Amino acid sequence: MPTAAATGGGDLLSRLKAAGVVRLGIAGEIPFGYIDRNGDLTGEAPELAKVIFKRLGVDRVQPVPTEFGSLIPGLNSQQFDVVAAGMYVNPERCEQVIFSDPDYQMLDSFIVRKGNPLGLRSYQDVVEKKAKFATGTGYAEIAYAVEAGYDESDMLIVPDQVAGLNAVEAGRADVFAGTALTTREVVKKSGKAEVTEPFKPIVGGEPHVDGGAFAFRPTETNLRDAFNAELRKLKESGELLRILQPFGFTEDEMTDLTAKELCGG
Repeated sequence: MPTAAATGGGDLLSRLKAAGVVRLGIAGEIPFGYIDRNGDLTGEAPELAKVIFKRLGVDRVQPVPTEFGSLIPGLNSQQFDVVAAGMYVNPERCEQVIFSDPDYQMLDSFIVRKGNPLGLRSYQDVVEKKAKFATGTGYAEIAYAVEAGYDESDMLIVPDQVAGLNAVEAGRADVFAGTALTTREVVKKSGKAEVTEPFKPIVGGEPHVDGGAFAFRPTETNLRDAFNAELRKLKESGELLRILQPFGFTEDEMTDLTAKELCGG
């Protein structure tokens, strides 16, 4: 079999075309990539993958569910061909895999009590008002609050955004921080809480925007480039937003960010 070096960017795309199927690594996260109640693969990343890979001549996608922390090791050990899990692009991950350009960007938002009585619109506000702060296990928002000066030992860490909403409604927290998408969706069911306007957290003194993308093995630049070319067409035609809308994404989440920018290069 030709090596990736010999083919100048990998031959995975031609092998996928011949097989007629691409294996997608997913982490069972709604709305990014998951198996629904009917046992079908869905989520923003798999639905986008179905469209792009079909255009690249690969008719079927096959899910390979794993833990989120196992996605990059699983990709590099060839358990699947692509990570399709809405993974945030950051410099640490960019040392291990190559990313497509992001298909969405994500700002932060707060769940607060109706009327936002403390006027919380940023992590700085949370610190200055000495608000009781909650966020989710392993969330990036922990670091954003710490950067603003909030003591991590004072945080209420809950499993997810549903638990965060419950904490705010019950008065155990003044504010729950999460992504604009997850907070927006969960608050729809609440009569006691609301969501703030999305905002950029401050990271390293600069406003920061996260972006989620598909990950590929570092040798497979040909596949990544072909994927990016189709992704660009979907962005330009507006079809990308139509694919992602059923999962709660809006015009605010559309982006022109590049993987290179988010990798820090």
